[in-house]
Amino acid sequence: MLFGPSVPDGLLYRPDFVTPDEERDLVAEIERLEFSQVEMRGVVARRRTVHYGWTYGYYARRTEPGPPLPGFLLPLRARAADWASIDDRLFVEALITEYPAAAAIGWHGDAPMFGDVIAGLSLLSPARMRFRPYVSPKDVTRAGLPRRTTHEIVLAPRSAYMLTGSARRDFEHSIPAVERLRYSITFRTLRS
Repeated sequence: MLFGPSVPDGLLYRPDFVTPDEERDLVAEIERLEFSQVEMRGVVARRRTVHYGWTYGYYARRTEPGPPLPGFLLPLRARAADWASIDDRLFVEALITEYPAAAAIGWHGDAPMFGDVIAGLSLLSPARMRFRPYVSPKDVTRAGLPRRTTHEIVLAPRSAYMLTGSARRDFEHSIPAVERLRYSITFRTLRS
């Protein structure tokens, strides 16, 4: 394909970031984990998560030190850091999310305490990642204007993406309901 999908500045995408064998090994490790439910505003989401390095309280919107990254994530973290041209120790948080069939994640920007580089890996099944310009909630209410998706990319199984620059700062993103089980692994830096 000569031209890629229209994506916000600062979004990088790499298909086949891991091989099918690496994906199989990662999924085998992930299936052994104890996932926690995600509850926001009194509603339990369909997706479940495991945090390493730092935990994130969805209700309180706070981070706290958490369990260390497990060994199986360290080579993947190093590969993502190499792609981002940063020291791998700067990826201080790893989030593994399980999306069963019909699970989604609504519009959001990654929490502000996380830094300017976020890398993610998509496993098992594809997902659409949508983007729209971020508008503060008070400005949305004041303007009363509809908000629409401006960019979209399909995250293929075994692919990786990176949010930096404008894609990280100026946009929010969502993933509509997936058709089949999907796992994602997200590495985040902390804001200094």
